[in-house]
Amino acid sequence: MKQIDHRKLGKKLGIFHISEKVGIGLPLWLPKGAIIRKLLMDYLENEQRVAGYDFVATPHLGRLELYKKSGHWDTYRKNMYQPIEIDKEKYILKPMNCPHHIAIYESSVRSYRDLPFRLAEYGTVYRYEQTGELMGLTRTRGFTIDDAHIFLAEDELESELKNVLLLTKKVFAKFDFYDFKVRVGLRGESEKYVGSDESWSKAEKAIKNVMQKSDLKFTEEKSEAAFYGPKLDFLVKDNLGREWQLGTIQVDYNLPERFDLKYTASDGKKQRPVMIHRAPFGSLERFIAILLEHFQGKLPVWLAPVQIAIIPVSEKFESDTKKLANELKPARVVVMNENNTVGKRVLNAKKQMIPYILVYGEKEKISGKFSLAGDKEMKNLTAEQIVEIMIKIIK
Repeated sequence: MKQIDHRKLGKKLGIFHISEKVGIGLPLWLPKGAIIRKLLMDYLENEQRVAGYDFVATPHLGRLELYKKSGHWDTYRKNMYQPIEIDKEKYILKPMNCPHHIAIYESSVRSYRDLPFRLAEYGTVYRYEQTGELMGLTRTRGFTIDDAHIFLAEDELESELKNVLLLTKKVFAKFDFYDFKVRVGLRGESEKYVGSDESWSKAEKAIKNVMQKSDLKFTEEKSEAAFYGPKLDFLVKDNLGREWQLGTIQVDYNLPERFDLKYTASDGKKQRPVMIHRAPFGSLERFIAILLEHFQGKLPVWLAPVQIAIIPVSEKFESDTKKLANELKPARVVVMNENNTVGKRVLNAKKQMIPYILVYGEKEKISGKFSLAGDKEMKNLTAEQIVEIMIKIIK
């Protein structure tokens, strides 16, 4: 496979930009990149709604006391930014979404009928990274996680873990990610881990049981757990052979205890829920970086920010091609009418990895029939037929 770095692809295809004026590690999404992000979010939102998730939105800040209670301030402080003082009270740019989702759980009295209670969010978080460790989209200081937190009864844990695992596998298969590693991250000897031995033992047992019943090979590695619980990490290699964590699934008995979360069980008694933290993409930034390299910039047609390039053979057809572009919606279409030859514009469309190219001249104007040149050439199509084909691809 040709070695192509996502940073070069991102610049060449106009997907993202890193501006020193804004700050390194804080990528700016250009119009094409914003389309890719939106399409990915729409795809996964639909999958999650079908699976019973409700979407929420939370602020980028939280009180320092919130992160002290969650344990992040004591165990994760080196990855967090310094507090901001507002009205004599200290706030933090959130490094995680989980404390905010816990606050949503606490906003109402919960019963066993509410569980599993699944909250999802495309939550942007901020983590301090050393300047020398920053790299394009794979390691940034601000990024958006396809985050979800599931609150459930303990006897629902393994079945819900199985469902989350199936969703993650489905997402990876959607993007032809089959060559990935699964790592079970266990507690090590470090003092960073919080909670009782009993809760850790139950959490690790649940993850191992689910993995042993799955068709996935996995390794177990100590000291790779989150500070509050063991986790499953899905590792994918970039074009240089470096491993990056994308998806993650974590089991957590500890934050529900720290926040004294409760629900009313069927017998009327108060019980403590268990939490699952999970993100199939991991972060949109890193996922898109690996996606660009995986497909060498040539994204699947449904995900391509521009799907059809219409190239008029001369200026007299420009108004016709603009009209045709409108007729071809909801396909994402661009009219390439730069001041150079048709051949150069076709070459430029190919360099931009646009899946289909439609050259428009006198023959097309008279006949109302068009050819789409791509991996498979399609000829003698009406505008209506092209729209039908693209709607099918998009769906």
